[in-house]
Amino acid sequence: MSSSDQEAFRRLVVELRILEARAEELQVSLNFVNARLTELSIASMTLEGVEKETPDASIFVPIGGGSFIRAKLDSTDTVIVGTGAGVSIERPVSEAKQTVQSRIAEWDKTRTSIQQQLVQALGRIQEDRDKLQDLQVRLSQGERRAGVSEAQGRP
Repeated sequence: MSSSDQEAFRRLVVELRILEARAEELQVSLNFVNARLTELSIASMTLEGVEKETPDASIFVPIGGGSFIRAKLDSTDTVIVGTGAGVSIERPVSEAKQTVQSRIAEWDKTRTSIQQQLVQALGRIQEDRDKLQDLQVRLSQGERRAGVSEAQGRP
């Protein structure tokens, strides 16, 4: 049993654990990005619907937990759009739609980047697992040979 094989085995185990943790982080990030994209898609569809409505149209406003309140649409010309850091401004619906589409494009790029990183990490994990398996075989064969040599009285 080679000490270099044992050292390589230990290094691979550590690297594998690091890669698995990184893959988990990337999956969490990907889930967050997908949730954000879903939210933005819903906003985009809602803005499309608002454009087609008339003022004083009756609508349901979500309040969370699958619950809604009935409300009257005051205006179909403008909406309040969050700009970040808790700041919101009134914008024409057409501008709000452009803003939402721009955000969707940005988040989609982020998702693509994270997916690529995740695929790379998963590829490395598989490579390391294959290497680890090969080393395990070599180490166990080395132990068997050492056991046979000792049984036969050879050093």
